[in-house]
Amino acid sequence: MRKLAFFLFPLAIIACKNDAPTTETETAAQQSSAGISVPEGFKAEIYADNLGSGRHLAIGKAGDIYARLAVGQEGKSIVAMRDTNADGKVDITEYFEEIAGGTGIKVHNNYLYFSTNEQVFRRAFKGNELVPSGERELVLSLPSQNQHAAKPLAFDGQDSMYVTIGAPSNACQDPDRQPGVVGQDPCPLLQTSGGIWKFSASTLNQTFADGKRYATGIRHAVGITYNTKDQKLYAMQHGRDQLHEFWPDIYSEKESSEQPGEEFLRIEPDSDFGWPYCYFDWKKRTKLLNPEYGGNSDSIGRCVGVDYPLMGFPGHWAPNALEFYQGNQFPVSYKGGAFIAFHGSWNRAPFPQQGYRVVFVPFSGNDPISGYTSFATGFAGASDDPSSPADAKYRPCGLAVDQAGALYIIDSQKGRVWRITYTG
Repeated sequence: MRKLAFFLFPLAIIACKNDAPTTETETAAQQSSAGISVPEGFKAEIYADNLGSGRHLAIGKAGDIYARLAVGQEGKSIVAMRDTNADGKVDITEYFEEIAGGTGIKVHNNYLYFSTNEQVFRRAFKGNELVPSGERELVLSLPSQNQHAAKPLAFDGQDSMYVTIGAPSNACQDPDRQPGVVGQDPCPLLQTSGGIWKFSASTLNQTFADGKRYATGIRHAVGITYNTKDQKLYAMQHGRDQLHEFWPDIYSEKESSEQPGEEFLRIEPDSDFGWPYCYFDWKKRTKLLNPEYGGNSDSIGRCVGVDYPLMGFPGHWAPNALEFYQGNQFPVSYKGGAFIAFHGSWNRAPFPQQGYRVVFVPFSGNDPISGYTSFATGFAGASDDPSSPADAKYRPCGLAVDQAGALYIIDSQKGRVWRITYTG
């Protein structure tokens, strides 16, 4: 495979009008009655509320919306929603699926696919029903993990299902997350985790052995999606934690609060983005050697040949969803661009936490063109920079775009769903 370190990323920079793809472009915003701020000309409304701890969203063929819950409500962990009179608010809400909560949920080939932290299931739709009446079928079983266990899903048009298998580690130390402990070399976790695996979308009762590692060197990608425009898989990587806590002689608290960057990845077969050996410095726009492998906050070393992201974002924002906009309801400048939901940080202390927003990345052709804009903000409440996640009123976690082109955002704190449209 051709490495992207000195090819893809520089092209993305050249394409940017302001030569600053990692910077934010300011936009005029207005606060809506729904409690969040969106750009002028857009309208945010509360579609549904108090659903429970929301994770990802999916859109059904009839425009119905499905939410995966991290924790079940009265023993049921999926919410189906239908707007019967087209007024932009849910009229029918039904909870179903008496299995453990999870993250992944997609409608594909007239099936509703959904995941726990260890399994992927599906149920077939029959007719125009809201809740699929087909029997629950086990598609995939995977080993349990003690961290980074979410199993988000993406599908292409060729019977492939892509599943994130996050690394159950911060930087492949043994023991994990300890000051001064060097990383295992080579990292044994990469054989079974730390990447994205490809499985059949139609074969039942698969196990890990039935899959093929599609990409590696990805610590954890909760937001993944297949872009039908260029027929490529994209993902958002969660960067590693606690640089100062474990390596205080190398990183200051401030540096640790801002680094490493969260990475926007376009994934080719056999991509290698460098974890655990490397991290992405979003200010220097380069991959650097992790301190567990001899890095000193400036050295590149073995990271010279790894694949690069399309662009980077400030550290610890926690990107949990990624959705390309192919609708026609928003202005044409949004066509083909990407929305990213940042769940918000927990480990920037003693500085304020950050993230807690949905951003938009405009594309020209197949590449980002001018950094990003904060499209929806105000989720955290009075301040977008709370002192801890517990202080945030809402935390955006899942995204979906319906057939009419409206954007939906779900929160993980209380389960509020916003519907955003363009009014001009």
